[in-house]
Amino acid sequence: MTDEWRGWQEAAETALYGDEGFYRRPEGPAGHFRTSVHASPLFAAAVARLLVATAAELGTTDVDLVDMGAGRGELVTGVLAALPAEGGAGLTVRAYAVELAARPEGLDPRVQWCAKPPRGVRGLLFANEWLDNVPLPVAETDPDGVDRYVEVRTSDGAERLGEPVGGADAAWLRDWWPSAGPGSRAEIGRPRDEVWADAVSTLSAGLAVAVDYTHVRAERPPYGTLTGFRAGREVRPVPDGSCDLTAHVALDACAAAAGPDTELRTQREALADLGISGERPPLALASTDPAAYVRALSTAGEAAELTARGGLGDFGWLTRRVRSPSGAHPSPSGG
Repeated sequence: MTDEWRGWQEAAETALYGDEGFYRRPEGPAGHFRTSVHASPLFAAAVARLLVATAAELGTTDVDLVDMGAGRGELVTGVLAALPAEGGAGLTVRAYAVELAARPEGLDPRVQWCAKPPRGVRGLLFANEWLDNVPLPVAETDPDGVDRYVEVRTSDGAERLGEPVGGADAAWLRDWWPSAGPGSRAEIGRPRDEVWADAVSTLSAGLAVAVDYTHVRAERPPYGTLTGFRAGREVRPVPDGSCDLTAHVALDACAAAAGPDTELRTQREALADLGISGERPPLALASTDPAAYVRALSTAGEAAELTARGGLGDFGWLTRRVRSPSGAHPSPSGG
C-alpha cells in the first residue's frame, strides 16, 4: 500500500485482492458482512433446487456446480448438503469453488478449489454477491460538465478529480449511466460487464445466475453507491485493505453484455419460483402440533428476511441460459 493517487479501480484491486488485501484475511467475508447465504440455509436449499432443475433441463444426472466468489465455501457446502432433500439424491455433482483466497481447512473434499472458473462446464454457475466486489472506475462530472475519473489516496481515502473519461468508459457512461449534472457521480460498470460475459462463456450449456445489489438505467443513484464494510458496519471507503469495498451492480448492462436468453428480476420473485415465501404457518397448527408450528414459524421468519422489500428481497437475479448447439458434453478444463 502506498500514498500515491490512483484511480478507484486500481486502488480497490490492490486493497481487496493484493497480497495483504481484505479478501485474503482468514476470517473471510462472513467476518464482516452477512449475505443471503449466511441469513438462512433456505437460500442454499433454493440453489440446490435450481441445480436439480438445471440438470433435468439438460437431460442429465451428471452436472457441474460453479460457485463464483465462493468466500470460504459456505454456499457450495450448503448446496451439496441440501441436495438429497431437494430431489438431487441421484445426481453426480462436480462442484467448483472459485476464489482467490486459499482453500479453507475442513472444506468438503468433493469441492474443487480454483482461482478461475473451469471452461466447458454443463450445469449451474452461481455468483452470489460477486460482481459488487469487482473493482471499477468511478467518475464525477466537473463544474464544466466534463466527466472525469475520480482518483483516491490509499492512506485516508481522500479524493480528487483526474483526467477526463474517454474511450470505452465514456461510451459505457453514455449508454448506461448518463451524467445527472455537475457534482454527480457514476461507477463505470464496464469491467463487470466483461467479467460476467467471460464467466458465462465458461458454460457449454446450462444456467448462469448473478445475484447482487442492483439498479437500472432509469433509476441510477446520482451520487453513486461506493461504500465500505467492516465488522458488520458500513464505513467510509478507504482502499487500505482494512475494509470491504463494494458498489451496486448495473445488472441491466451486464445482461446486455452477456447476450440473449437473459432475465432480470428480484430475489423475491426468483425465490418464490423456487418455493420460498415468508408466509406464516396456519395458526391452527399451533394447537394440533405445537413443535411443528414453532419450526414452521422459524422457517417463515428466515424466508421473510430473504424476500423482504427494502432488503434482501430487492436484490437482482440476472439469469442467462446457455444452450448447447450440439448436445455434446465436453469435459471441464482450466481452473
